[in-house]
Amino acid sequence: MREPVREPVISFQNVSKSYAFYKQISGIKNFAFNLHRSLASIRNAQYEALRDISFDVYKGENFGIIGHNGAGKSTALGLIAGVLEPTRGRVVVRGRISPLLALGAGFHQELTGRENIILNGVLMGLTRREIMTKVDEIIDFAELGEFIDSPIRVYSRGMLARLGFAVVASLDPEILLIDEILGVGDIRFQKKCQEKMLNFKESGVTLLLVTHSIASIAKLCDRVLWIEDHVVKMIGDPYEIAEQYCKAAGVEVDLGTPTQGTLSTTSL
Repeated sequence: MREPVREPVISFQNVSKSYAFYKQISGIKNFAFNLHRSLASIRNAQYEALRDISFDVYKGENFGIIGHNGAGKSTALGLIAGVLEPTRGRVVVRGRISPLLALGAGFHQELTGRENIILNGVLMGLTRREIMTKVDEIIDFAELGEFIDSPIRVYSRGMLARLGFAVVASLDPEILLIDEILGVGDIRFQKKCQEKMLNFKESGVTLLLVTHSIASIAKLCDRVLWIEDHVVKMIGDPYEIAEQYCKAAGVEVDLGTPTQGTLSTTSL
């Protein structure tokens, strides 16, 4: 009996993303007398963040993206979140996106933590009444104590991470995008976040995780995409890709066995 065809909730189809480099013009006279060459130089000055990337993510899958700084990982998340548009190719997303792409993103610096919870809930499409039923749960998860009623401009990076994750994690996401947030905060809070994401998996939430943490990739993900020099280097089993990634970086890490789930916490 044939298995039913799975429909991807996220699909990258030969996607490229480039950014223009704006060079300083060396004199208006020089620009005018060499107009054709100057315009061509401006038009051709492009930085290619992603080149011909294709992959699918399926409902309920924990999908990791790894790569060195500048490889294009965060650009991929930005395209999925809809804050960027591809230069070429097509990005298809089926489901409600809950992004956690940067510390403090979507927060108002002069509002308190409590007020920012309500603001973010409304921005994510909940009514004020709906978000008010979740405020206590979010505050309890964030563990900010009396700081919850202080302006977030006085928060540390760890406190912003707690609040940001608590808000997104409590709003019933369908597709959750996380960019390096698990690397911030103390070990106990990181463990708490990982347990929450394992609960998401059990309830069918699709998770995309961008991280340098090999431990998180191996423990949390079903498949991993390795982006190297803006193209797909490998895609597949987390343990195998973690091993190859460490080897390519020239770093010796005790990966244990695929069934142990106890990789080193080394970040690359």
